[in-house]
Amino acid sequence: MNDALRVALSDTGHTIESLAERVGVDPKTVGRWLAEGRIPHPRHRLAAAEALDRDIVDIWPDTSRRRDPIWFRPWQEIEREAVSLRWFESAVLPGLVQTEAYARAVLGGAGLIPRGDVERHVAARLNRQGVLNRDDPPQFTAVVDEAVLRRPVGGRATMHEQLRTLVAACAEPHVRVHVVPSSVGAYAGLNGPFVIATGPDHRTAGYLDNQLQGQVVSEPDDIAAMMTAWENVRGEALSHSQSLDLITEVAETWS
Repeated sequence: MNDALRVALSDTGHTIESLAERVGVDPKTVGRWLAEGRIPHPRHRLAAAEALDRDIVDIWPDTSRRRDPIWFRPWQEIEREAVSLRWFESAVLPGLVQTEAYARAVLGGAGLIPRGDVERHVAARLNRQGVLNRDDPPQFTAVVDEAVLRRPVGGRATMHEQLRTLVAACAEPHVRVHVVPSSVGAYAGLNGPFVIATGPDHRTAGYLDNQLQGQVVSEPDDIAAMMTAWENVRGEALSHSQSLDLITEVAETWS
């Protein structure tokens, strides 16, 4: 339960219904903020904090900003505000759909993060996944190479859980996953992973990752190149239903 929100309601005399009316959402939505600890959309957070005469961070502490490295914070803000996320990965599953065990294996397996910091990074990654659980989540479309499904990250049990969890996530209407089959030869995805985010103002930004840190890009020429790459990888991928069948099939090979 979000105790800070509960106390703020009590102190101000607001009810779930009256706060919902002030913010412009259904009372059930405010109930989920309270009972399930969901993080509202930024504009709803602002309206609720103003109605309750609180700072936003008093009700929804931004813990991830304290956990993630400084260079990642600009992208984190873009990711939070996005109405659409298009994500390609060739080596691992996207961070927003990783299980805890899979994320721990990815972050700790390379040896680039000090052992004592791995759990902090895992917590930050899991915290970011709240963007897909908010009341108005972005349309999330991921394309992954089939090799991602068959790489034994964390061992057989971890892979089985991860792929089953991925299939379950795709039951949500805003989550779509496509797989580029191993039969495809050279394609744009071989040049590396990337993410394209579109904001509520229709502005588009991209994110590129490397061994040291990520890079946020927004220049029109760079975005155009990333869009071309996206069209290529999406065009080589299986349909959503075909991809889910393949993911389910591969998941059983890990059991």
